[in-house]
Amino acid sequence: MPERSGAPVSVRRAAVSIYGPSAIWGVGQGAIVPVVALSARELGASVGVAAFVVALSGLGALAGDLPAGALAHRVGERRAMLWSTGVAALALVGCVVAAGVVQLGLSVAALGAASAVWGLARQAYLAEVVPVGQRARALSTLGGTHRIGVFLGPFAGAWAIGRWGLDAAYGLHAVAAAMACVVLLAVREVPRPAVAEQPSASTWTVVRAHLPVLRTLGLGVVVLAAVRASRQVVLPLWAEHRGLDATATSLIFGASGAVDMLLFYPAGHVMDRLGRRWVAVPSTALLGLGHLVLPFTTGAGGILGVALLLGLANGAGSGIVMTLGADASPAVGRSQFLGAWRLCADAGNAGGPLVVSFATAVASLATGVWVMGLVGLLGAAAMHRWAGAVDPVRRARPAGRSG
Repeated sequence: MPERSGAPVSVRRAAVSIYGPSAIWGVGQGAIVPVVALSARELGASVGVAAFVVALSGLGALAGDLPAGALAHRVGERRAMLWSTGVAALALVGCVVAAGVVQLGLSVAALGAASAVWGLARQAYLAEVVPVGQRARALSTLGGTHRIGVFLGPFAGAWAIGRWGLDAAYGLHAVAAAMACVVLLAVREVPRPAVAEQPSASTWTVVRAHLPVLRTLGLGVVVLAAVRASRQVVLPLWAEHRGLDATATSLIFGASGAVDMLLFYPAGHVMDRLGRRWVAVPSTALLGLGHLVLPFTTGAGGILGVALLLGLANGAGSGIVMTLGADASPAVGRSQFLGAWRLCADAGNAGGPLVVSFATAVASLATGVWVMGLVGLLGAAAMHRWAGAVDPVRRARPAGRSG
């Protein structure tokens, strides 16, 4: 790991060097979200194959999580981010020049792996340099600024596509990645707290040493991520099932996303003041409740109400996965542990929509939505059971600190 010196710093001092690159990177990611499927269709893919090409981004991230942790541990977070930007640039070129669906799919998967490195490096760095008492606010703000970037990305992408064509969205992502690197290099990183040199361990050694927390709290993270991901699928599907057109569905989705973005800092403040369970449990439970209620809606008003509830629930949990990961991570092997932690989250991201798909195929769409609602309630119980074990706010209370 890179050398460490100095003392922990405030969230405000870290703002430009951490949140700026993440927000800019998010704009690029958001710009290509609606475009990948269209590119696949232009290359002759069926609707099902185009959907699979889109899913390869998540599978690439899933495959890249553990290597990302090992890379950040070996070369340092900043250098890992720079290297991942180079991989992302090559992948974006591959998307533009792809002559077939296979080449496009491989490029999309590589882009997902590069994004995994970028996200893990920021999380690991912030977990180390920010004081524990500000950790949740710092990480929820990291997640929130990235979400803002992803939210704005499609609008920037639409402008670029209108001027230069579909491939311009990939160019916009490349420009955003380059700008993020410029900010990363131009702004001095805040110093790390000094730590004694200790022998490094392999990724598998770190993972084996922390299997108890990965098997318990990590399972809760898998469930939370699955319910979060499934809401992105069930909302548009249920809206279409009830006869809403694409415009109405997009407006409902946008309103849900707007509510989601408003809550990242309050969520972090609650976690730092009261503890992690005060956010993890309500957020997961409300996501489950929203899924349970959705099949009872019949029109735009009801679907909008549930969409706002899901946006509120997701926004209220902004940063909770990264914060719990930082709380559980060891001082030695932090990046490698966080790679395994992000593997749990990405497994949930990939698995949630698959559960909906399977249950829908076996029974009905309503059944698939209800199944994920029950999964969400089970996840809330898991969070209540295990989140407190790594919560520094809860551990500090017996020593006289206020919550």
